[in-house]
Amino acid sequence: MSTVLVRGEEFTQLPPDLYIPPDALEVILESFSGPLDLLLYLIRRDNLDILDIPIAEVTRQYMVYVELMKAVKLELAADYLVMAAALAEIKSRMLLPRPAQADEEEADPRAELVRRLLLYERYRTAVEQLDARPRIGRELHLVAVPVDGRRTERPPPQVRMDDLLEALRSVLTRAAAFAHHTILREPLSVRERMTQILDRVRVDGYTEFSALFDPGEGRRGLVVTFLAILELSREALVSFVQNDAFAPIHIKANTHE
Repeated sequence: MSTVLVRGEEFTQLPPDLYIPPDALEVILESFSGPLDLLLYLIRRDNLDILDIPIAEVTRQYMVYVELMKAVKLELAADYLVMAAALAEIKSRMLLPRPAQADEEEADPRAELVRRLLLYERYRTAVEQLDARPRIGRELHLVAVPVDGRRTERPPPQVRMDDLLEALRSVLTRAAAFAHHTILREPLSVRERMTQILDRVRVDGYTEFSALFDPGEGRRGLVVTFLAILELSREALVSFVQNDAFAPIHIKANTHE
């Protein structure tokens, strides 16, 4: 006898005042897709010969499932009841005496049912084999793009005026840290600064933008250097290079053939 523990107390019988709603339990038979599927399951489960079906035993087991489905949900048992009636007809025909002159196949009431079961099993096996095949190429198709081996290079970002102004702002911020210093005023020439910058970038190759500024010259000298760099760029004597976004800006001299 099975027992149930509720809050440490053992119960062997259902309480008389226990109320179970009609829809508290729902059984869905998802294993069988139809009456033929159920019949084939019963035959295979008990290792029965499909060509020599014991109708009485199969019908008894079949009706157990039908009664279960009728008790749970009647509309699910409609197709199964038709098969149950067919099984009952086959059983009754097997109890009747067979004509002596009738062929063995025609005299066996199970012949049509066996034919349907064999055909159903053949189709179900084919479906299982198809379902076991890889879905790639059947339901899913991969997109492939041929590559000829060429190496693609991402061009570096274009240096904009906003980037130059941001770099100048950084230089001016560092120059402001020199709070106490003495600057002797001397005339500053943009053309002379252009020559100095061009000579330096030709020697260094790639020169960082901020390295061309001398914070000791003060704001006036920084602005002259910036104007000289812009003028060199306008005359296509130098180019701005930046490897990645927000990376340091470098200046290189243009080579003219």
